[in-house]
Amino acid sequence: MSQLLDNPTGPQVLEADGIRIAFGGQQVLGSVYMRVQTGQIVGLLGRNGSGKSVLLQTIFGARTVADASVRLNGRRVVPAFREPGLLNYLPQEPLLPPSLTLAQAARLLGVDIEAATVRFPELQPQFGQRIGELSGGSARLVQALLLLHADTAFSLFDEPFSGVMPVHVETLAEEMQRLRQRKGLLITDHRYAEVLPLCDVVYLLHQGRLLRLDGDVGEQLRDYGYLAS
Repeated sequence: MSQLLDNPTGPQVLEADGIRIAFGGQQVLGSVYMRVQTGQIVGLLGRNGSGKSVLLQTIFGARTVADASVRLNGRRVVPAFREPGLLNYLPQEPLLPPSLTLAQAARLLGVDIEAATVRFPELQPQFGQRIGELSGGSARLVQALLLLHADTAFSLFDEPFSGVMPVHVETLAEEMQRLRQRKGLLITDHRYAEVLPLCDVVYLLHQGRLLRLDGDVGEQLRDYGYLAS
């Protein structure tokens, strides 16, 4: 992994706060503080429209928010995507041009595609196919794998399991667990059953506030109405 100059011998710490966003006079994000460090998987949960995607976009730097502070080991990095080797981001919409082949996309991201797909042998005969020719689930899986294996300290994933076959979801989750040894992952997904077992830290975006859930996360999610009793 690229060594970031801020803390070359210890964990990298990514923090975000001061993010306040309103649409049509209604506050979507208000009380927000989030922390992710390398070696962690952090889950971001919340209902549709709660602002999860907006929060990821703001941390990445794709959305400009006047008072937003994003910091790497205490140093402000806004927009964060301009910091070499810091982070990448998988949005809900397709990320890579459909005209690229899998092999071309991997080269673009500096990823060894054979290493990235070693646990997905069914993908390997498709290296020459264009991303636009893949099924929606396969294209989603490929993009998540390439960003996961790319040489960044952090990866932000917005619905990485969406449309992916259940058997591939399980293996992708195992890859996330394995690669957390060298990077920090921030994941939002509605598939709580797959996300929660992965996470070291869980945040809930609820009524514009970002809550860190400690202790029995499942019980707290039930209390807030996110899981059935």
